[in-house]
Amino acid sequence: MKNHEFTLQNEHGLHARPAGLFVQVCNKYQSAVNLYKADQKYNGKSMLGILKMAASKGDVIRVEVDGVDESEAIDEIKSLIRGNFGE
Repeated sequence: MKNHEFTLQNEHGLHARPAGLFVQVCNKYQSAVNLYKADQKYNGKSMLGILKMAASKGDVIRVEVDGVDESEAIDEIKSLIRGNFGE
């Protein structure tokens, strides 16, 4: 299992476009991807799940990836986050 914690820097949080990019990246991999905001767990492969999280700028989010291709998945997820979701 791989984990990565980050503080959301997007001005408008994880709105539809960055959430869509996140889901697109996660669905390329077999591994399970979960996001945690506070004590709540959300499915990283579900657009509705991520939007339901209502993540805003400054929120601390933990990504947990578990499965056969977890290393590759977490690396691409980190890259997406470091690139500020293309914004």
